[in-house]
Amino acid sequence: MIDVGNFIDVGAIGAMLALAMAAFCYVATETLPIGLLSLISADLGVTTSSAGLLVTGYALAVSVVTFPLTHLTRNVPRRRLIAVLLAILVLATLASAAAPGYGVLFGVRIAVALTQALFWAVVGPTVAAMFEVTVRGRVNAVVFAGASLGPMLGVPAGTWLGQQFGWRIAFVGLAVPALLAFLAIVTLMPDVAVHETHAATGTTPSARRYAIVVTVTALSVAGLYTAFTYTEVFLTLVTGFALGAVGPLLLARGVADFVGIAAGGVATDRWQRASIAGALIILAGSLLAGYSLASSRPATAVLLAASGFALGALTPALQNRVMEVAPGSTDMASAGNSVAFNIGIAGGSLLGAGVLSGLGVRATTLVGGLLTLLALAVLAAEPLIAHRDTPARQAT
Repeated sequence: MIDVGNFIDVGAIGAMLALAMAAFCYVATETLPIGLLSLISADLGVTTSSAGLLVTGYALAVSVVTFPLTHLTRNVPRRRLIAVLLAILVLATLASAAAPGYGVLFGVRIAVALTQALFWAVVGPTVAAMFEVTVRGRVNAVVFAGASLGPMLGVPAGTWLGQQFGWRIAFVGLAVPALLAFLAIVTLMPDVAVHETHAATGTTPSARRYAIVVTVTALSVAGLYTAFTYTEVFLTLVTGFALGAVGPLLLARGVADFVGIAAGGVATDRWQRASIAGALIILAGSLLAGYSLASSRPATAVLLAASGFALGALTPALQNRVMEVAPGSTDMASAGNSVAFNIGIAGGSLLGAGVLSGLGVRATTLVGGLLTLLALAVLAAEPLIAHRDTPARQAT
């Protein structure tokens, strides 16, 4: 539990929850077309693969523009900046619902991606600046909990709405919580000057330790997505689950992810590096055991949930570590970690595709587990890699 006594005021609590809702909306917006591809392609007269580019192009745009946009907006007050980002999100989501053709829809999606890139760069330092440093991990965990609900609740709900009333209604429905988040930010968020708080720069800055965090992020996320991208194929062809069981299994994994975020937020405020290491051990163990126990349905179900818990716990722990060792502004450091996360997703998916065609889908869990072990090894080597930092600049 977060100690309410450590909060600045009720407005900060409301703003934190609004940022969590915004995080939910952004993740749901990014992934919403996944459940609507056939409906979108049929309505707009494009191929399913072209409709899939609505997700791929979005992710690529986020990766490319994160650094330059973060730099360009470094002096914009955060309350104003986030309000503008959410206003664009609301309008662009409604424009998506009204798009007359594929080109307009794709362009509007890219506009939303630009705001998402900036949102993820600034949200961590912004929410941390509203609270005491002692609860930094936990308040970031609240925001990431909202993000985890995007694929767990937002996509299934959007898919159902699209199937019942048309894909455009799904986008309209998503604009509603985005509007609520915008209104809450405008009315509740304190006008905190992030650059004057503990969240402006790393608590104990270290360029080497920051490089290690970013490397761990890229390797661990790549390890997970090497396997997770092809979960449906693994569950049905290797373990032997019926196709109808995939949805409930992924839902259970999403719930475990949510629980992991809460646990990771508490743990990282007490044991910063150890919380990262613990999450990596669980993630690597679940992937490697998944390879060994692939024929067991009960074991596979438990291990799938364990991988979700591990990723959930890892996310706030890595963000908290970034804000501890950021060598410059925490905005730019968070941007770098966001890019590393997206690189891990893209790289892991591509690697998984190669493993799938070469060694078979079962091997994706083995390769993913080995990559995660490599991330753990990099983290373990941190004292040796960063030993040249002066004591005043080291993070413990």
